[in-house]
Amino acid sequence: MTDDIPAVLFLCTHNAGRSQMALGYFTHLTGGRAVAWSGGSEPGDRINPSAVAAMAEVGIDITGEYPKPWTDEMVRAADVVVTMGCGDACPFYPGKRYENWQLPDPAGQSVAAVRPIRDDIEKRVRTLLAELGVTPAG
Repeated sequence: MTDDIPAVLFLCTHNAGRSQMALGYFTHLTGGRAVAWSGGSEPGDRINPSAVAAMAEVGIDITGEYPKPWTDEMVRAADVVVTMGCGDACPFYPGKRYENWQLPDPAGQSVAAVRPIRDDIEKRVRTLLAELGVTPAG
């Protein structure tokens, strides 16, 4: 934990959809009572517009984020590393808590196709927060 505040790292291949939606929910629901980052093994050029639109529908703005690579510092600082489809390209550090969330890739999908992925991510983030002892704000 970072100064007694839980820290989570969300990773996916392009850091443009799943990990950005997870980060958006995490940030929204924790209200600063926990910290999270996101990163990708092969960061894309921009956040998936369907992911942005799907999150906007639930009142969460992720337009301020951008795809970025994960760093060793992020992984070392995280209490939990959540991987989403990056396979062997995701970092593995012995002794870290890892969760692998099997989620469809929203790349190239319509907003309608992204909504169920978004809703699944929300449930998983809420479960993770409960496990970390952080009561969601919403």
